[in-house]
Amino acid sequence: MSKCLVRNNIRRLRFDAGEMTQKTLAEKTGVTRQTIVAIENAKYAPSLELAFLIAAVFDTPIQDVFSYEKDRK
Repeated sequence: MSKCLVRNNIRRLRFDAGEMTQKTLAEKTGVTRQTIVAIENAKYAPSLELAFLIAAVFDTPIQDVFSYEKDRK
């Protein structure tokens, strides 16, 4: 079975939102800063609910925040 990866644009979106900190995003979504770090670094795939919350913080469609990539290895 191939490995599946969830990619994201959170770092760019934070920068575009006045250089929002990871801590601020964490507070707005109810998770820890470490969770945001892990998601940004593709070490952790967020729950569907958290993915929608993150998209809502940036007032952008979820597909502009996250994308799904199938690893072909």
